[in-house]
Amino acid sequence: MVRAWWLCPVICLLICLIPTQVYPADSVRVNLQKAIDIALSESPTMRIANREVQTKKYYKSEQIAAFFPDVSLTASYQRTLKKQVMTMEMGGQAMNIEVGTANNYVAGLSLSLPLVMPTMWYNMKLTNVEVELALEKARSSKISLISEVKKAFYGVLLAQESYNVLLKNYKNVELTNKNISDKYEQGMASEFDKLRADVQLKNQKPAITAAENGVKLATMMLKVLIGVDINEPMAFEGKLADFEDQVLNEPIPDISSLNLSENTSLKQLDYSLRELELSKKMVITSACPTLVMGGTYQYMAMNNDFKFSEYNWIPYSYIGFSLNVPIVSWAGTSYKIKQSKLSIETLNDQRATLEKNLWVSITNSINNITKASEDLTSNKETMIQAEKAYSIVQKQHELGMATWLDLNSAELAMISSQLAYYQSIYDYISAYAELNEVLGKE
Repeated sequence: MVRAWWLCPVICLLICLIPTQVYPADSVRVNLQKAIDIALSESPTMRIANREVQTKKYYKSEQIAAFFPDVSLTASYQRTLKKQVMTMEMGGQAMNIEVGTANNYVAGLSLSLPLVMPTMWYNMKLTNVEVELALEKARSSKISLISEVKKAFYGVLLAQESYNVLLKNYKNVELTNKNISDKYEQGMASEFDKLRADVQLKNQKPAITAAENGVKLATMMLKVLIGVDINEPMAFEGKLADFEDQVLNEPIPDISSLNLSENTSLKQLDYSLRELELSKKMVITSACPTLVMGGTYQYMAMNNDFKFSEYNWIPYSYIGFSLNVPIVSWAGTSYKIKQSKLSIETLNDQRATLEKNLWVSITNSINNITKASEDLTSNKETMIQAEKAYSIVQKQHELGMATWLDLNSAELAMISSQLAYYQSIYDYISAYAELNEVLGKE
């Protein structure tokens, strides 16, 4: 058996040399779809919308219950302080007779059932429309929330890309500064060149700090939007470059093929119009006759003492119908009908105006999509050329064939082209999110 005692210190040394893996504070990785899912489950906006829908459903159940018989238990006790006196003539003489007893008890059931009640019927229809409107408002909240989360998520990606571009540029400037410092120490560069390189390096830090703060602010805004605590350890994954194929290959939407049938604002106005129409019919039916069936079944007992076991409980019951025919109410009803008609006309005008504005918004979104797509094609080519030019000038500067000004100009051109490249992708996907929101797509 070979003794391997000498392996122990070697293994210990290797373990010490292996770098310890440090997990970042943002341990929860969240992509776009997961951010949307979190928002739909945690956002207060969706909880409020769902409560509104549930409230309308409860109200609908309440209206349905009004069509069922209303049965109530009634009971009463009456103590006679002074009995009623009746006067009767008997044999030519007047006699006073007290009527009633000292204790009077009544207990029983009362029944009421609406048979002909037009207002209740239309109120039930109105409640159904209110439930549908609440559902549409909830859908509107969902579509709006998804759109806002998408745009906020894209904003985080843009902020991260901008920060990465500036950080990469800072490392390039830092390398250039080191090269110039080395040349200065060897007497191959002037003190002015070294000072200029130091100043340029220090000037990069404020921009990087601002970009880093921009990332933090965009991240906090997204966390608030999806309904999580801003201190929740969370990192948003993704790159704007992942959307490049979509921008370059996806066809531009044809406005003639689009429609507003699913636009939630128009659908809500349509529901509101239906509510006004039903409200007008309710006004009309409020002046129509109503028929209600009612009945009572009860027991009565009348005694002068409190010997309950000896009471004689007498049953009493009836059933009947109550007809109510309004006569003078039409005078005020006609004015209410005129008010309802004016409200309907106003809402129709508002709907027509809203529809025109929505088409303007669609046209603007398509124009932004088209412009962003064209800009990306140009910006990508410019970025590749600028990166190549910077690499050439950087090599020339190291060999003394290019000035610091040439290097600085190439560097600025590269940064601008990279930021423009990411900005064009952001503009495209943000415009698409706005277009889908207007079209009512989730």
